[in-house]
Amino acid sequence: MLSKSTIAIGTHNTMKNLEDWFIIEPGPQDIYEVDTPVPSIDLEIVERNLVRWQARCQESGLRNRPHIKTHKLVPLARYQLELGACGLTVQKLGEAEVMCSAGISNLLLTFNIVGRPKLARLVDLARKTDIAVVADSDQVIYGLAEAGLAARRPLDVFVECDTGGKRNGVQSAAHALELAQLLDRTPGVRYAGLMTFPAPGARRHMGEFLAEAKCLLEGSGLETRSISSGGTPDMWSDEGLEHVTEYRAGTYIFNDRSLVERGVCSQSDCAVDIVSTVVSRPTADRIVMDAGSKSLTSDLHDLSSGYGVIRGSDASLYALSEEHGLLHVRKLPNPPMIGDILRIIPNHVCPVINLFDRVLLTRGQKLIGYTRVDARGAVT
Repeated sequence: MLSKSTIAIGTHNTMKNLEDWFIIEPGPQDIYEVDTPVPSIDLEIVERNLVRWQARCQESGLRNRPHIKTHKLVPLARYQLELGACGLTVQKLGEAEVMCSAGISNLLLTFNIVGRPKLARLVDLARKTDIAVVADSDQVIYGLAEAGLAARRPLDVFVECDTGGKRNGVQSAAHALELAQLLDRTPGVRYAGLMTFPAPGARRHMGEFLAEAKCLLEGSGLETRSISSGGTPDMWSDEGLEHVTEYRAGTYIFNDRSLVERGVCSQSDCAVDIVSTVVSRPTADRIVMDAGSKSLTSDLHDLSSGYGVIRGSDASLYALSEEHGLLHVRKLPNPPMIGDILRIIPNHVCPVINLFDRVLLTRGQKLIGYTRVDARGAVT
């Protein structure tokens, strides 16, 4: 296993500052002048997270294909590519369209495209970009083949494999072979490789599944040049990666409470806080924040309790309504007062960014300004 602490940071100091990649709207210079709730992104931590992971990929011979569904920001996507990413991962057509509009063409869309409206959008994207897609059934492949023919270029299609994530994906290596053979003989598409998203802690099973599938494919005469895996929780482990050629991680750019709880990172590696104001103290042991489920989501993300943790402590919000976040304060040595500003590390940062039109950029304690979330709401 490659230790996070021993990976070289690299030579990115020759690049322009990360904030220079953004279109920035001027904002307040004092945190108490910030209109809350709002996510703040510490670019110093973002840089550190991105550089460290790119170095890890280069040292281990993995192509880095980061997932933009976490940050949804074109400047961060461009910065990841500048650091050495081979391309980007998108989850929905809307995200792909935003990246395409920004001139980014090397895209892998890791969600089944089904239905005439979406296939028509895929045709348009295929004419403008090098987008590749995935499939886990004959029906999806036939639709993609029609799109490829309409775009007048074959679509590269990865066979998605369920190696423990229990979402999409073929259930056996034999079925992966069947779909790869179907892709190989169907006009409009071509077999591009295998793709999977394993459950955390299931890398060994993933490795066994992929090894069997690759062996079957080679035995049938089909070469598998690309095998794509992903997931931030296990990204620092080498287990099961023997046949993996590229890696998709998204949350690593920001990190969050769920990853802190898993031991993947520390609070100092978390780049996003929800800046929130204490608006009420109705009882001696309870305060109310102005960040509720519409700011933090109600996603526990496999945590047993709490909807976010206060930065610098282990105090967590014990309940949320749409606009209210509730925090026990009886055991806190210096309970917050009405009007105080607190920073909340969210349980799961990926859906949080999508809830806001703009975010606040910072560098450490310095407030830089606001920027728009380019792919906010791009969920179709």
